[in-house]
Amino acid sequence: MSRCRGWRWAAAALAPAGLALCLGVGPAGFDWPDRATEIGRAIWRLRVERVSAGFIVGAALSTAGVLMQALLRNPLADPYVLGVSGGAALGAAAAIVLGFAGALALPAAAFAGGALTLLLVYAIAAPRGRAPSVYTLLLSGVIVSAMCGALLMLMISMAHSAGLRGITWWMLGNLQVASASLLRAAAGVAAFGFAVAYILAPEWNALALGEEVAHHVGVRARAAGMIGLGIATLTASAAVALAGLIGFVGLVVPHGMRALVGADHRRLLPASALAGGLLLALCDALARSVRAPAEWPVGIVTALLGGPFFLYLLRRRRGWET
Repeated sequence: MSRCRGWRWAAAALAPAGLALCLGVGPAGFDWPDRATEIGRAIWRLRVERVSAGFIVGAALSTAGVLMQALLRNPLADPYVLGVSGGAALGAAAAIVLGFAGALALPAAAFAGGALTLLLVYAIAAPRGRAPSVYTLLLSGVIVSAMCGALLMLMISMAHSAGLRGITWWMLGNLQVASASLLRAAAGVAAFGFAVAYILAPEWNALALGEEVAHHVGVRARAAGMIGLGIATLTASAAVALAGLIGFVGLVVPHGMRALVGADHRRLLPASALAGGLLLALCDALARSVRAPAEWPVGIVTALLGGPFFLYLLRRRRGWET
C-alpha cells in the first residue's frame, strides 16, 4: 500500500472517531446530552458548533501555514510567527471597539489587518526590494507581532466594558461561537481559500523549488506568490475572526504531515487541513476537561504544545545561511 493511500485510510478512521470524542467532552467529563429534552438539544447544538469551529479554525491555520512555508521556502513560517494572526486580531478588535462586529464585517476587518501586517513585515525585512533572508523575515514578524500586541493592549485600556471581554478573548484564543452566522461566514471563507489553494497545488510544488525552477516550468512566480500569500492571509484571518489568536497550529501540523505524506501539495494540503482541524478540536477538548467545569483558552494549550516544537526547529535550522 502506498504512503498516500495509507494516510487516507488512517484519516478516514481517526478523524470521525476524534471528532466524536470531542463532542462527548463536557464540563462534567465525558457524557452524551439527552437530545430528547430541550436542554439536551441546546447543549448538543453548542457542542457541535464548538467542535465545528475548532475543525474550521485548525484547517484554515494549517492551510495558511502550508502555503506560507511553500511560498517563502521557509519551514519556520506560519501566520502566527509572521505576525499575520496578530494583525488580523488587531483588525478584528478594532471592529469590535467601533461596533462593526457583524458576521461579514469581522472577517473583513481581520483580513484587512492581516494583509496590512504582512505588507509591513515584508517592507521591514526587504528594504529597497531585496529578497529577505530567513531570519530577517522571522525577526520582522516578531517585531510586528509585538507592535500589534502593544496596540491590542492599548485598545483594552481604552475599551468600554462591553468590548473588553471580546478583545481579551481575541488575545487568548477561544472557540466559543459568538453567532452561527459568523461560524458559517468563516467556514465559507476557509473553504474557498482551501479550494483555491488545492487547485493551484502544482504551482506551489514548483515555487517550493525556487523561482528559477518555477519559471522554467511555466509558472509566473510573482503572480502565483501574491495569490498564495493572499489566500494564506484570507484563511488565517477567517480563523482569527472566529476564534482569536491561536498560535503554532500552522507551524506544527504542516511539518508533521510533510513527514507522513511527502511534499507534494496535492496530498499535503488536504492532509494538513484534516489533521489541523482534528488537532485543534482535540486541544479544545483538553482545554475544557483539564480543570472542568472551568476551562482554559485553547490558545494557551496550542502555545504550550507548539512553543517547544518551534524551539526545536530553530535549533535544527541554526546552521542555515542568513
